[in-house]
Amino acid sequence: MNFRETCPIYLQISDRLMDEILAGKYAPDERIPGVRDYSVLLQVNVNTTTKAFDQLRQRGIIYDKRGLGCFVSPDAIQRILSIRRDAFFNEWIPDIAQAIRQLGITTDELLSHLEQCNEA
Repeated sequence: MNFRETCPIYLQISDRLMDEILAGKYAPDERIPGVRDYSVLLQVNVNTTTKAFDQLRQRGIIYDKRGLGCFVSPDAIQRILSIRRDAFFNEWIPDIAQAIRQLGITTDELLSHLEQCNEA
């Protein structure tokens, strides 16, 4: 995995695992690789992966079964979509709106481009 320098590695690992859940690689109530295995796969320190897994547990995306490992929560997909929608509306949209104002893009232009992107 190629990590971006602008974002902490544990957040990128967390995002990757959420992407894998959304893509169906891990189904609800299915076991995911352990921290050590995932660390080896990504070639990162175990502590970094542990921090990513802890964040996912806190968000209710994964859960532990004592002695068996980590599993995908039954409602993980809905939780991930909710987290990402919130980020979109609270982080991306304000930046996009500022750029739209600065560039003088009209609502009609914006909608036209969005429609073209959705058709592609």
